[in-house]
Amino acid sequence: MENTYPKFTPEMKKTHKILIPNMAPIQFRILAAAMEQQGYTCELLGNCGSHVAENGLKYVHNDTCYPALLVIGQFLDALESGKYDLDHTALVITQTGGGCRASNYIHLLRKALERAGFGQIPVASLNFSGLEKDSGFPMTVVLLRQLLASIYYGDLLVALRAQTVPYELHKGDADAMLEKWLTIICGHIRVGRGYSNHEIRSAMPKMAADFATIPVHRTPKVKVGVVGEIYVKYSPLGNNDLEKFLESQDCEVNLPGLMGFVQYCCYNPSETAQLYGGSFFEKHLSGLILSYLSGTERVMIDALKQNGFHAPLPFKELTKLANGVIGHGNKMGEGWLLTAEMIELVRAGYENIICAQPFGCLPNHICGKGMVNRIRELYPTANITPIDYDPSATRVNQENRIKLMLAVGRERLEGGAKPAEFAPQPLEPEREALGV
Repeated sequence: MENTYPKFTPEMKKTHKILIPNMAPIQFRILAAAMEQQGYTCELLGNCGSHVAENGLKYVHNDTCYPALLVIGQFLDALESGKYDLDHTALVITQTGGGCRASNYIHLLRKALERAGFGQIPVASLNFSGLEKDSGFPMTVVLLRQLLASIYYGDLLVALRAQTVPYELHKGDADAMLEKWLTIICGHIRVGRGYSNHEIRSAMPKMAADFATIPVHRTPKVKVGVVGEIYVKYSPLGNNDLEKFLESQDCEVNLPGLMGFVQYCCYNPSETAQLYGGSFFEKHLSGLILSYLSGTERVMIDALKQNGFHAPLPFKELTKLANGVIGHGNKMGEGWLLTAEMIELVRAGYENIICAQPFGCLPNHICGKGMVNRIRELYPTANITPIDYDPSATRVNQENRIKLMLAVGRERLEGGAKPAEFAPQPLEPEREALGV
């Protein structure tokens, strides 16, 4: 049966404005600059609030994944605002291509557009897995490199800001520095610069050194890590401005980088081939990609460490943290990565952890909430609180649960509790049995 939905054609590149959902605000702002450099006219959406979810509920079943409801609601709210020429507006949405329902958001979105009277709006797919081949949005090598640069730059800026804001002597210094570097990076990207390996490796130490000049007074704070389903984890719309709330509670926040999820997606295909059989190329392709990415990863880690900031573990080390806790074959949604990130945070002193999860996200509940007791067995000081996000969950109840977790964290901080010790774990059972 032939698809009848409107397609985003190459010609629309010159005539249409593309609206981008705001998942990871800092990374996506640089990503939008990359798309502009490629000749697209873009706008990163910033419309938030309860009315966005209410709009999504009009056209999406309430049993549907909460992130899908929000993304669709944000698009519809923007289209109804009267700000856009509807005959020259398009939407873009990412697709993972895995077993997660996120791969089907685009079909839900098209149905919602038609029901809401916006059936003429084309939707383009940004994906790395060959989905929606006729979307008219080709993934070129240059765009791919720019997208990777966007994520690395964004992850570094998120980490630098988060570790500076709670301690800055003059409120607003960290945000001003963030804006300064976002302006510089986006400016470079828009003119076709700043995304080569050499340029990234030159810029990152300068960025970290610049943040290190901000006057701070580092007193003990409750340190909170945030993990969870990728959209709710990063999106202020999805998690009710969780990061700002935690900052208002005088906490230091650690939000593991978006590149970790990209590396996880690259890692999984070869892991599948190792576990269930595959060609030599399939078994080793992931290693080649991850080896390429690790070069920039090392630069970012070194830039943080050399300027007195906490740095995340390299992805290669992160994979080992799942050993003996959860199998690497658990790769629906955030899979084993979610568990590994919680363990990394506990080991690094961010023992107070919020696991942000959409109510209906089964993989997240299994690899997030389902692993809490096991992690507590290994690390008794782990203070993990799963928080459900869905249309019926009230912000007050969510924040009250978080405040209870923070009260435990403050009590331990005042009592001088020591960070968790690292205990190496054996290979996960299925790989050990296969001799892999």
